[in-house]
Amino acid sequence: MTPPRRLQIRSILVLWLFVLSAVAFLDRTNVSIAGPSIQRELGIDNIYLGWVFSAFLIGYAVFQVVGGWLACRFGPRRTLAAGVLWWGVFTALTTIASQYLAHALVLLILIRFSLGAGEAVVYPASNQFVAQWIPVAERGRANGWIFAGVGAGAGLSIPVLAWIIAGYGWRASFWFCAVLGVIVGLAWYAMARDTPEQHPLVSPDELKLIQSKRLVEAASGSPAQLSWRAALVNRNVVALSLSYFSFGYVAWIFFSWFFIYMAQARDLNLKSNALISMIPFLAMTVCCLGGGFVSDWIARHFGLRAGRCGIAVFSFLLTAVFLVVGSHARGPYVASLILAGGAGALYLSQSSFWAVSADIAGDRAGVVSGVMNMVCQIGGAVTASLTPYLAFRLGWNSAFLVAATLAAAGGALWLFVDPTHRSGATSAATMEPSVDVPPPIPAK
Repeated sequence: MTPPRRLQIRSILVLWLFVLSAVAFLDRTNVSIAGPSIQRELGIDNIYLGWVFSAFLIGYAVFQVVGGWLACRFGPRRTLAAGVLWWGVFTALTTIASQYLAHALVLLILIRFSLGAGEAVVYPASNQFVAQWIPVAERGRANGWIFAGVGAGAGLSIPVLAWIIAGYGWRASFWFCAVLGVIVGLAWYAMARDTPEQHPLVSPDELKLIQSKRLVEAASGSPAQLSWRAALVNRNVVALSLSYFSFGYVAWIFFSWFFIYMAQARDLNLKSNALISMIPFLAMTVCCLGGGFVSDWIARHFGLRAGRCGIAVFSFLLTAVFLVVGSHARGPYVASLILAGGAGALYLSQSSFWAVSADIAGDRAGVVSGVMNMVCQIGGAVTASLTPYLAFRLGWNSAFLVAATLAAAGGALWLFVDPTHRSGATSAATMEPSVDVPPPIPAK
């Protein structure tokens, strides 16, 4: 019997991963909200500010695989807690950048790179948690909740941090984020465990449900392992990673430049911009949750490939249409709504990426998702610096057209993904194993 909802420890932990995800994006997008104030104080233009944005993403990308390895080696509980403390420290250190400090821009770039390196653990470790705790049939929904934190954190950061900056200065916004991150990270360490077998509050019924609906390779008593070579070069991982590059490129236009775009290209003041710029991130939150639920429903009724890949293809193609139409809209409010539709459409596919990487990787989900997310952040780093250059040379419409082209290509790559095939492993995933699965040996 399925335990009552209130007793499902895995649901509580997924909800807290949603909170961690929101805080992570609060920490990484605050520099965009504070960007105009930092530019005025340091005397830098959009190109140099783009370098600051890219520095975070380069650090984040470079350490993705390391973050995945740490999650596999030390477990998601300790890895995430240590990561949150790390990025709390470097968020606070951002405040030392000053016009009176020699080489302030270089120092800010190094701090943002280090912050990115610390945040690199968050989603590989979360995916390691999903692989250990969440039955296959629930992974779309679980990842939908985890990544809904992206939109929630980025969206809430705009009015909250804009208010803090207006009242107390841009440095206060970074101190707020740093303290909040440390509190959330310590709470995660207190409540989480690496596996359900280790958690004292998991009921026997919930543990039985999790164990009976894990990936089918557990039935053999020897979990399938994706080899290191397969983690890097198999068709699924390559296609997922290249598609996620496109995802990262498009997403980071909103995280890095949308607030500034609405101010500079659409002439919105700080108050109006703070409200309008929330809309894409609210759309991300709603569509990320909806995409996860729809993915699981389609997979349950029409198969895993239809549920994971079909919604991703639709998501990317719809995103491309919204970006082209929205960038050409005349009024700022109409443009913001249409472009927000593009942000939401993109995030319909978010849970598919992470559910598939957990489906095909088993116990190495942290490493495989780290490879995938590394390529995604490279896409984000490219857009953080390339978008202002394109906007300056060719206009903002051209910058959005490039993003739309990449979105269409990202959707096409999903045609080469098969979540039921696990290269380098011993067996394939199914939604419901037809054999009785023995309880795994508890991790030591």
